[in-house]
Amino acid sequence: MGLDVECMQEAMRRAYYARDSQRGLYATFAWFVEEVGELAEALLGKRGDEGVEEEIADVMAWLLSIANLVGVDVGKAFARKYGGDLDAVGCLAGLEGVHHFGQG
Repeated sequence: MGLDVECMQEAMRRAYYARDSQRGLYATFAWFVEEVGELAEALLGKRGDEGVEEEIADVMAWLLSIANLVGVDVGKAFARKYGGDLDAVGCLAGLEGVHHFGQG
């Protein structure tokens, strides 16, 4: 499928947590919002096709950084919120501590 969200979040924590903590939650969130704006520009065709991919990656990285600052495990939060959708395609198989929807 792709990269594991837990691994991605840990990589962002190791690479950026100290800097993000020093910058603070509000300023880190402001950077995230800026990246969302850059994604919007890319989607509107102002940055070329590769711009969309790059900006989605940037938005994801900053979102993971925010999650690290506030102590949210993104994978578990996503599984709680969208578990039925994840279970429907087999994403929850083998995941500990998350309720498997639709099983009896």
